[in-house]
Amino acid sequence: SVKVPVLSPSSIPTIWEEIQDLTGPSVQMGAAVADAIARRLSLGRADCRALLAAGAGAGLATAFNAPAAGAVFVLEELVGQFEARMVCAALGASISAIMFSRGILGSQPDFIASYPVLPTAVAKQLFFVMTGLMTGLLAVGYNRTILAALRLADRLPVSIYTRATLIGGLAGLVVWLDPHLAGGGDWITQAAISNTINWHLIPLLFVFRLVFGAVSYAAATPGGLFAPMLALGALSGLACSFVAQILSPDTALATAPFVIVGMASMFAGSVRSPVTGIILVMEMTGSSDLVLPLLCGSFSAMVVAGACGDTPIYEALRLRAAVGRC
Repeated sequence: SVKVPVLSPSSIPTIWEEIQDLTGPSVQMGAAVADAIARRLSLGRADCRALLAAGAGAGLATAFNAPAAGAVFVLEELVGQFEARMVCAALGASISAIMFSRGILGSQPDFIASYPVLPTAVAKQLFFVMTGLMTGLLAVGYNRTILAALRLADRLPVSIYTRATLIGGLAGLVVWLDPHLAGGGDWITQAAISNTINWHLIPLLFVFRLVFGAVSYAAATPGGLFAPMLALGALSGLACSFVAQILSPDTALATAPFVIVGMASMFAGSVRSPVTGIILVMEMTGSSDLVLPLLCGSFSAMVVAGACGDTPIYEALRLRAAVGRC
């Protein structure tokens, strides 16, 4: 990750170290701007802590066009508690960042999702529980693949610069062969929502994105996990929609709700921050009417991940970074 000058090494170590070690570029850039403002204003410890967290949330909110999710991520994952100072700072920063962003880029959600009215029968809601269970297992595999790639990269007898060069060359080859296979995977998410991916391509695409994403993250260059994670969740949800249709041939089930639930379930199973995942997905897709399916899927994914004894991805990365600093 890109290191940014710190206001005071002893003033806000926990939040700043987590932002540097665990988050993606958008969060780091938002926190860096907040750090510069805090240094210029010579703020105290509490104000610096709140401003750093707020800047991180604003960066996330802007990158994903999700103001509420940016603020909630700060409170649920980085800070771990709801403090009045943090809530005000995080919400204010996220809202102001989104106002500027939408003034330039517009207010459309990142993904376009359209679907008919959902079935209200309890039995049909169980399909979303199934989606959460399946996606929770895949989230465990995702976490362990990321950590395995990092351990393997650490064992390579090359410098970190050589490692980054080799992985960058591999990524360049992938882009040259097919640009759609690289990047954050937004096109995969939208294609899954629109149901334009052939069912027999789902396993191949999932495995490729899983392995390629883990290898790319192991390059130790600035990069995040959110977008690739959501793309994998979308593929899982798409596969579950086909299974649900087979199990219930008498009812026409829309694909998009399963994909959206898969996205939130992957986030909940991997990060173990369900509120952030649900709000993030609702804001990115404009699907506020899917609260119950999203809750069902996220709860099921967290139950599966917990039963497997899996450590949340950011907690695992935090422990790994702490060991590396010792």
